[in-house]
Amino acid sequence: MQAATLSPLLAGDVPACAPHEGAAAIDLREEWETFSRPVAARPGCWESYLAIEGIYCAGCSLTIEQALTGLPGVAEVDVNGSTATARLVWNPAQGRPSQWLHALERAGYRGLPAGDQLAAVPRRQAQRLLLWRWLVAGFCMMQVMMYALPAYIAEPGDMTPDVAALLRWASWLLTLPVLLFSCSPFFSSAWRDLRHGRIGMDVPVSIGILIAFGASTAATFDPQGPLGGEVWYDSVTMFVFFLLSGRLLEQRLRDRTAGSLEALMRRLPDTVERVRADGSSERVPVRRIGVGDHVRLQPGEVFPADGEILHGDTQVDEALLTGESTPVPRHKGQPVIAGSCNLSGTVLVAVQRVGDATRFGQIVALMERASHEKPAIARLADRIASPFLGAVLVAAAAAAWWWWPQGPGHALGIAVAILIVTCPCALSLATPAATLAAAGALARRGILVRRLEALESGATVDTVIFDKTGTLTTDRIAVRAMRTRDGTSQAEALTLAGALARHSLHPASRAIVASSVGAPEIALGEVQEHAGQGVEGVLPALAGHTPRRVRLGSASFCGLRPATEAETPQVFLADDRGWVATFDLDENLRTGALAAVAGLRRMGAQLEVLSGDQTPAVQRLAGRAGIQKALGRQTPQDKLDHVAQLQAAGRRVAMVGDGMNDGPVLARADVSIALGEAVPVAQARSDFIIQGGQLDGVAVVLRQARRSRAVVRQNLFWAAAYNAVCVPLAVAGMMPPWLAGLGMAASSLFVVLNAARLARLPKVA
Repeated sequence: MQAATLSPLLAGDVPACAPHEGAAAIDLREEWETFSRPVAARPGCWESYLAIEGIYCAGCSLTIEQALTGLPGVAEVDVNGSTATARLVWNPAQGRPSQWLHALERAGYRGLPAGDQLAAVPRRQAQRLLLWRWLVAGFCMMQVMMYALPAYIAEPGDMTPDVAALLRWASWLLTLPVLLFSCSPFFSSAWRDLRHGRIGMDVPVSIGILIAFGASTAATFDPQGPLGGEVWYDSVTMFVFFLLSGRLLEQRLRDRTAGSLEALMRRLPDTVERVRADGSSERVPVRRIGVGDHVRLQPGEVFPADGEILHGDTQVDEALLTGESTPVPRHKGQPVIAGSCNLSGTVLVAVQRVGDATRFGQIVALMERASHEKPAIARLADRIASPFLGAVLVAAAAAAWWWWPQGPGHALGIAVAILIVTCPCALSLATPAATLAAAGALARRGILVRRLEALESGATVDTVIFDKTGTLTTDRIAVRAMRTRDGTSQAEALTLAGALARHSLHPASRAIVASSVGAPEIALGEVQEHAGQGVEGVLPALAGHTPRRVRLGSASFCGLRPATEAETPQVFLADDRGWVATFDLDENLRTGALAAVAGLRRMGAQLEVLSGDQTPAVQRLAGRAGIQKALGRQTPQDKLDHVAQLQAAGRRVAMVGDGMNDGPVLARADVSIALGEAVPVAQARSDFIIQGGQLDGVAVVLRQARRSRAVVRQNLFWAAAYNAVCVPLAVAGMMPPWLAGLGMAASSLFVVLNAARLARLPKVA
């Protein structure tokens, strides 16, 4: 389909919407495609992302999902309150994006294409505005506390009525900015919820603030009235300050967690220099380049697409995409990937893949999907929040009625304390804050989390199974041992074998060439490769020796007696006199494999290797890696059955693989981990994707999952213990509003700060 084509729905029978700024533009296909991608599993459906303005608490997620669910063409909605974004799966033939924006406005929110939000001003403006609200609340709180202190420490008769009244009026004036400016997010969120018949987290908070301020105002204006006994301006300002402190820290944690995704999405440049066929060039938006275009990159610029270097040499930084911190050299004919940075030279690149087809696009899609998923325990917290808040309002009203005979001021103080102390902010933040912080830390380490729920499962893993080829090993083989005939040194044999092997691209030949690096180079004549057998050539006369024909390959090709079955693949070298040398080949153990095995052992994990290769080769390789249990000749069904048997025995299994045949067992395992170079099928079935082939990332994943579980449990225990202790105290009248506000704010602060510990991965010796 051409980018300029309008969506089919525009010619269809779609309900009309009220005029909306930008609505007509966002319904154009070339516009909504910039923040959407097709869903392979649902033909005709697209996946789009919106940034939501107006989310002030985790309870807003359910409200937004309800507002968007059921719209024409919308098949699935996921909202993540921690990242303030929504993911929609929809059919362009049945609905249009402008309808989402109207629905969000009716619900009291504003939506923007996620790409616009990540690159534009509104997010930064919201951050600055929240900071200003917090600063105003903090300044006014300190002043009001100064005016309230004499009332707490003065003995009866120390303060005259006119001085007490003056201090109350000063506190009232200083509380007004807090009420009118700093409290605006709470009031607007509560009003939106009430207008739509919902009870969100900000409803009891707002009611408590208004009751406390209203009763204090009545006492200030009429000191002799029924509410003239006590004022709570200090409680109101302190409560608002600490509540905003928690939200400010939550926002910082959210930004820090989402930073990896934002860094990726902002990685591509806005424009690129495209070179025309006649040699001239033009600066065009990145969206306008296509497959086959030639683009020129200067040092410091970021590659906008996957491609191949046509001209020039450079060093490339791929750290953000592969986790490889060392710049890698790239020359003519070598590939480059979108999102990597050109460090040193000017290069001309032929574009091969653009947009979602690039490796960069696939990584962004994985991270977006993971950030919008909610663990089961977080969904449970969302479901119980609304009934819990309803019970809080009823409890506050009942407590006020019960204590009213003791005095209206005392009764209202108890009701305010109950409303404030029971705000379930800590409960709602307990799981999302921890899982998002953990996922963000892994992303910065080069490990992508496809499912947040996998962090819960990963914490219980006690058995780790590795595939062999491509997982424990690289895709290259190497010379492990060699034997030579009497009178021939290993250096001479390597020099001669290397001279022959350079004329072949066979993996065994490449292994011999790699081993002969540094050996003297000699020129051979009449070199000829025989497919599937070997390479032969003529060694010229050297130092008085007559020319001789030499061969490198199989035993039969070299004219040798067929060898008995060897444990490792072998390559032979022979000349006119017969056998010269034998090279034993074996697979290269992946860098970091030994460290990964050692780290998993320290965690108490049971390790196994399953492979379709020959059993001796599998066991030999597993022994080199330090893994005792290894099974060879395993078909995909055998692997599946083996994992099922372990699970039936009560084991929790993590599978690490990279091949097409690993798809079924990756899907069956409790936790599945694929390497970054794994085939798409393996990646699609995996919970975690480790970029750059860093096998030690397996231990990092499981360790972070255990840390995440511990932090979530700590947060939930704290939230439950806090409510169990404070609610009875508030109902009994033993907790004044200022202490209730301090306790609620401290509870939320504890949860956020505790979760923030997961944002850094611990250093492991």
